[in-house]
Amino acid sequence: VQVQASGGGLVQAGGSLRLSCAGSGRSISRVGMAWFRQAPGKEREFVAAISSSGDKTGYVDSVKGRFTISRDNAKNTMYLEMNSLKPEDTAVYYCASRYNTYSYSTNIRAYPIWGQGTQVTVSS
Repeated sequence: VQVQASGGGLVQAGGSLRLSCAGSGRSISRVGMAWFRQAPGKEREFVAAISSSGDKTGYVDSVKGRFTISRDNAKNTMYLEMNSLKPEDTAVYYCASRYNTYSYSTNIRAYPIWGQGTQVTVSS
C-alpha cells in the first residue's frame, strides 16, 4: 500500500484544517495508521493514531481535545481534523501505515509505510 497526505495550508491561530491520507495499491482497512509531524530543527513526533476498524485511537497530550483522527475504510482514507490550531502546531504532517497489523502504535518504528508530508503553517 502507498499513502499520500493532503490538506495542509496556512491558517491563523484558532483556525481549523482537515488533513486527508489516501491509500492506494491496497486496502488500508486491515492496518493501523497514524499521523506524525516534524517541525523545523526537531525530530518527527507522534500526533495521533487509529486502529484498523477505527474503534481505538490515541493522541499526544498536546493535541488532545483539539485534534480528531478518523478513517473511512470504504474510501480508503484516513483523516485528521485539527481545531483551535496554535503556532506550535506548525510542521510538516505525515501519514503512516503499519503492515499487516490491526492495532495502532505510538512508536514511529512501527510504521514502515510513509507518504510525502503536507505543510501546516499556523500564524499568530
